[in-house]
Amino acid sequence: MPSEFHHFFHGELESGLRALETKSQRRTLAEIRGVNLCSNDYLGLASDAALQAAVVETVEEAARVGGTGSRLLSGHRNVWSELEERFAHFAGTEAALYFGSGYAANLGLLSTLLGKADLVFSDASNHASLIDGIRLSGARKVIYTHLDLDALESRLREHRHQPCRKLIVTESIFSMEGDVADIAALLHLAERYDAGLIVDEAHATAVHGPSGRGIVAAAEAAREVVASVHTCSKALASAGAFVCGNSVLREHLINHARTFLFTTAMPPYMAGQIRAALELARGMDAQRVELQAMSTQFCDSIRAQGWDTAKSTTQIVPALIGTNAEALRAAEYLQREGFAVRSIRPPTVPEGTARLRFSLTCTITPDEIVRLERSLEAWRAQSLVPGRATVAAALAGSA
Repeated sequence: MPSEFHHFFHGELESGLRALETKSQRRTLAEIRGVNLCSNDYLGLASDAALQAAVVETVEEAARVGGTGSRLLSGHRNVWSELEERFAHFAGTEAALYFGSGYAANLGLLSTLLGKADLVFSDASNHASLIDGIRLSGARKVIYTHLDLDALESRLREHRHQPCRKLIVTESIFSMEGDVADIAALLHLAERYDAGLIVDEAHATAVHGPSGRGIVAAAEAAREVVASVHTCSKALASAGAFVCGNSVLREHLINHARTFLFTTAMPPYMAGQIRAALELARGMDAQRVELQAMSTQFCDSIRAQGWDTAKSTTQIVPALIGTNAEALRAAEYLQREGFAVRSIRPPTVPEGTARLRFSLTCTITPDEIVRLERSLEAWRAQSLVPGRATVAAALAGSA
């Protein structure tokens, strides 16, 4: 029989879940069905026959299919060092270090570089992994309004004479808005106020910049930032992430980053999968151009219908709605129309800014985009959708 503790403990958990239900924030697991508009597989490599063949080959050639231990114990193989050198060259940096996930990379990087005496300036729309890395570090944090360089400079100016380490942390392409950070302007502010810059390139890697090298590379700033983080689980259709920077940073992380030190290494065949995906992605300039053109056309089209797409200029196109319940109903309507769409609700986004998030990929056809546009128009015609002012007010209140 469950103990009294278990009885009350589980009751508290159930109460918390019911509270989420009343706010239309309870989440469930469900398999994707229909035209996939939730995927981060931007280049379509996850179903690419050449990459699948490369994975089979690298598994067959691997001496083992398990990591067996951390890289500092039994998990290291030379293929990882070779891949890190290859990826550093791709990113335009001196060195790189591989982590098992983008989340682990951001936690390890930020908690290792920052301490309680330090100051970190974080964009209000940064990903949870960046937020949690900052929290884990214990550093003092200053959150500036999303992409507001004037607000950032004002906060930097307030703290300019404090004798501590200062870091600006940002995504390059923001995962919920689809807009892009001005890396050159951020570096200018960092230099003026004696700060460093860390950039999470998760949604830019292999999709934006020269040969898919990212927004930092496009700004010719790869060696000016403290670090850039490139994930392999999105456009590269693999797993893990690289922290890219100079060789001293790499050695520092090897010796101090707990998410590296105490994590079992990925199986060595994954290095072969990432290498193959990287080589395929480098040659996909035509697909990158087509994806950007499709994204721009789609964004312009639904914006003309009256949808608030924020300031998206990339393959991530939000349609801001406002209330959780209405966002859920819109997603359910599109699902019935044959589209795999999810509603994005708090706490992932600020209260009052629930939305649909369309993640466009090279596997989506022009006909499917046209059908999606017509479905959105039909939904909007039959529903009362809060206007831009309502969502803008919610965003301003969350800053």
